[in-house]
Amino acid sequence: MDTPEPRGPYLEWTVVDSGGIGIGALLLAATPEGLVKIEFHAGPDRAEKMIGALISRLGADAWRPPPGVEVLLAEPIRQLDAYFAGTLRRFELPLDWRLSSGFNRQVLLVLDRTVPYGAVVGYGELAARAGAPGAAQAVGNAMGSNPLPLVVACHRVVENDGGIGGFGGGVETKRRLLALEGVLPQPLF
Repeated sequence: MDTPEPRGPYLEWTVVDSGGIGIGALLLAATPEGLVKIEFHAGPDRAEKMIGALISRLGADAWRPPPGVEVLLAEPIRQLDAYFAGTLRRFELPLDWRLSSGFNRQVLLVLDRTVPYGAVVGYGELAARAGAPGAAQAVGNAMGSNPLPLVVACHRVVENDGGIGGFGGGVETKRRLLALEGVLPQPLF
């Protein structure tokens, strides 16, 4: 549903395709402060509900510009396209962190600063890096609450025993992202 351009506090949103890596449609939302939300599985039946919940939480009007006319989302879309094409190794975007706080935000910031493209870290190791040794389960909860997956790359967090672990976008999505970054072999099919 297209709406007129908002006049007060707002967020801009759109749905984009993930390119050839096959992880489906992504909902992107940004405020004037920066990218605020990325959601997986943003098919037409879910995108409006996702935005409704986000509007309620942020207390802002939503504006969905026509494709190609995005203002706040133009650079995030460009960088995501480059990431999916394998040419971008680090996102350089302003981020609006209002959807994350406390320990969860602390862990996500440590993840973003210390786990580069093509690397992985165990939940326990990330807990230690965040100053909370023994808080691996809390790190798992922080990953599950990540409002900015892909950009703040929670798919790079794996089980300490080498297992792939869970992922809000689904384990197959996590496998595809790790394959894109060269951590896992490309799927055979």
